[in-house]
Amino acid sequence: MPNNRLQRGIRRKKLRISSLSPIPAYRLKLTFTILCLALLGLIGRLAWLQLFEGPYLEARARDFQTRKVEPLGGRRSIVDRKGRLIALDEKRFRLYAHPRQFKFSGDLQGVSRTPFEVAKKLSAPLSLSTYQLVDILGNERSGVKLAENISTETASEIRRLRINGLDLEPYLQRVYPQNDLFANVVGFLDYDRNPQAGLELSLNKRLSRREKTRKLRYGRDGTPLPNDIEPGVFFEDDLRLELTIDARLQEVALNAIKDQLDEWRAEKAVAIVMNVDNGELIALASAPTYNPNKYWEYSSALYKEWSVQELFEPGSTFKPINLALALQEGVINPDGIVYDSGSVNVGGWSLGNWNNKPNGVINYAKVLQVSSNVGMVKIMQKLNRSTHWEWLQKLGVDQRPATDLLGAIGGQLKSKELFVDQPIHQAVASFGQGFSITPLKLAQLHALIANGGRLVTPHITKGFNGSVLPLTKKISEKSNHQLLRPEVTEIVLRWMESAVNSYGKNSVKTDNYRIGGKTGTADQAKDGIYNSKICSFVAILPIENPRFVVVVAIDGPKKPYAYGSTVAMPVAKKIIESLIVLEKIPPNTSKNIISSID
Repeated sequence: MPNNRLQRGIRRKKLRISSLSPIPAYRLKLTFTILCLALLGLIGRLAWLQLFEGPYLEARARDFQTRKVEPLGGRRSIVDRKGRLIALDEKRFRLYAHPRQFKFSGDLQGVSRTPFEVAKKLSAPLSLSTYQLVDILGNERSGVKLAENISTETASEIRRLRINGLDLEPYLQRVYPQNDLFANVVGFLDYDRNPQAGLELSLNKRLSRREKTRKLRYGRDGTPLPNDIEPGVFFEDDLRLELTIDARLQEVALNAIKDQLDEWRAEKAVAIVMNVDNGELIALASAPTYNPNKYWEYSSALYKEWSVQELFEPGSTFKPINLALALQEGVINPDGIVYDSGSVNVGGWSLGNWNNKPNGVINYAKVLQVSSNVGMVKIMQKLNRSTHWEWLQKLGVDQRPATDLLGAIGGQLKSKELFVDQPIHQAVASFGQGFSITPLKLAQLHALIANGGRLVTPHITKGFNGSVLPLTKKISEKSNHQLLRPEVTEIVLRWMESAVNSYGKNSVKTDNYRIGGKTGTADQAKDGIYNSKICSFVAILPIENPRFVVVVAIDGPKKPYAYGSTVAMPVAKKIIESLIVLEKIPPNTSKNIISSID
């Protein structure tokens, strides 16, 4: 029955057959036109991109492919004469956290980690407890500084944790591995890497490394592309500033003056060792000092260098200089004598010896041995006061030295009119008072005696990796100015040697070495009143072929019996003993070493 119905339905259905008709020509033309226009559009777009937008698109592509590495503002290292590091840059990191982005490696999309989970992993490398880190993170969502001063090793350990949401920011930190040993001359950089003192400040531009922003192109897989690399992009500035100072001798000098400050309850001290031929400073130590790695813990008053930035009256250590001037002008002869009556009246002022005792008839060597003030006054009275003043100015007593040490100042000297018209000023100047100089100037003037009369300029820098600094070159050009005759200085050296030989058991005298020197104990004016003293000592060695001058000055000792011989000379002895070893100074084999000159 169902099959019959189906068959009847099929018969009733009539098949419709459409007749074929040709496609209108306009439709073919329209299709062809559209295709041509599309092709022309593609060609036009291609031409537009190539000819007009090509440079722009190329620049955008390069931006995507190029990584910029900004310089960190590095500075050149500083080393001593033997290459020991004094100042250098070390790479450090600051760690920032962005809690809203916290994820661990392998986490699925949409998964985030809590601050506690991240803190737990960071606790070990940062050496902080988990709860400390959670407290630091607080409720902030981004930009939380977790730590700084992170070493390169710790930074690598943090990277290996592969925690999303942590940002390590590199920066450079100036480090001074010798701590306080060179603080007085090198200075330091503050938190923002601004120089604040010493060579870091005076040579700031020269210590800054030549660095450029690095731009490198990388392929899709991260491979650097060899083309388009700027010339010099891989240049490494490895220059180092070399100093003339020897760290070993510097340590001996600093420790010696520190001990003496404690022993005599003094205010400050300085020790200088200088090469008399070229003015190189082998040691320049000041105390009290500070640690430049923790400069904020110290008073800013400690940042300056006393040896060039403060003045003192040299006292009896200036007597050899005055004797050399008298010999140079011919007002005394080497075998002359002077009568020391114990006191002398000059312009209504009574001047006496340090011990208020007369010494009778003595020669000029004995004047140094007993440190006779009266003898010096009578000797220098033979020299015209105007000539004496002109010599002091010629020696640069009141002039700023052309040194490379920061903040060097000139001394103080009475005006020529006052010096000439009032004889008391020449009288006190004869034994080193009434004018002021820096300890460094005293070293320079004694180097003049040691090297045969040439005025060399003290300096502390050599150059960068052997190349001479322009400043150092300028200094050397001003050196070697002959002021005194060599025969004059040779006589004064013998007198200074006799002084050392007369000092007794506390002397700097060393077996088989000829050493000359002079002590000094001068009253110092504090707030216009002479209520303090400064004890000093100058040594020259070896006498037969002078190479070094040693100056020690200790200001404000509080204990009784404080003199140059008891306070300053023991420091010089320690320095000289080390200097002989470090500089390999050969002993004197001659058998005619003088023991005393009477």
